[in-house]
Amino acid sequence: MSGMASDHNTSSQEGYIPHYLQKEDPFASKLSREADIIAGFYLTIIGILSTLGNGYVIFMSSKRKKKLRPAEIMTVNLAVCDLGISVVGKPFSIISFFSHRWMFGWIGCRWYGWAGFFFGCGSLITMTAVSLDRYLKICHLSYGTWLKRHHAFICLAIIWAYATFWATVPFAGVGSYAPEPFGTSCTLDWWLAQASVAGQAFVLSILFFCLLFPTAVIVFSYVKIILKVKSSTKEVAHYDTRIQNSHILEMKLTKVAMLICAGFLLAWIPYAVVSVWSAFGRPDSVPIQFSVVPTLLAKSAAMYNPIIYQVIDCKFACCRSGGLKAKGSSKKSRTYTISAHRDSTAMDETQLE
Repeated sequence: MSGMASDHNTSSQEGYIPHYLQKEDPFASKLSREADIIAGFYLTIIGILSTLGNGYVIFMSSKRKKKLRPAEIMTVNLAVCDLGISVVGKPFSIISFFSHRWMFGWIGCRWYGWAGFFFGCGSLITMTAVSLDRYLKICHLSYGTWLKRHHAFICLAIIWAYATFWATVPFAGVGSYAPEPFGTSCTLDWWLAQASVAGQAFVLSILFFCLLFPTAVIVFSYVKIILKVKSSTKEVAHYDTRIQNSHILEMKLTKVAMLICAGFLLAWIPYAVVSVWSAFGRPDSVPIQFSVVPTLLAKSAAMYNPIIYQVIDCKFACCRSGGLKAKGSSKKSRTYTISAHRDSTAMDETQLE
């Protein structure tokens, strides 16, 4: 505790003492034992479903890794981030909930906070890149003709570097990771904003670059997609039959995009609101019993995407079956188009991705 007290000496200078310095044991659970057990079982179910779902996505993609298109590579990266959260992070919190206290000390707290923020940020930035990719391919049809696999790998390098930078910044002395108010989990030290101007600058930077800006890009991309779909009925009339027939696929891709966006907002926005209120509201104004609910909801985000993928795969399989019945004798027909031939593969993949 003395080490943490020295790390947060600005808190005492400003007269505000964060919750993890107010008591001798910041890792003792502030919830009832029954509530901890329920949360432990909840996270266990979420962790198993997320691990199996994302593991399945990665396994199936690895079987055709040399044939993955750029958009599919980004989807695999999203599954890797979600799997990382489930494998690296959830066991710590599950054990702690069942033990009715955080079991891994300050070192484990910092590691857990870093890993959760690293994979969470990577997942969000990957989702941002996917939304931009879909926006460009649906709203600017010529974009997909030049995008190659190596561009996707460059994008992945940027995503991992971005997540590594922001997750590691707190270790440079401008921020920190700290236990949640309920004691059995750790996160970014949002409460630094109560201590000093430097703490406020740190929290605001994290909020802007790791939440608000990516979310704004996602919302912008999907809104533009929706507007494009609404106006495309007249626009596609100027193109050939192949592009007109891909209009149905664009509608389905838009639904996928909106489902992923809705899943993200449902999982993370409540947690972000509570975090901002804890950082800039009246000290300790968020009830401990209330703060645990958005945290558990955010931890379920890694489970949503595999479910969305499976639902859409089933719909595509139905479309594929219908297409085979209609044109079963045509060996050159593509799965999701009616009259796409080998000499137009580039334009088809632009529409598909």
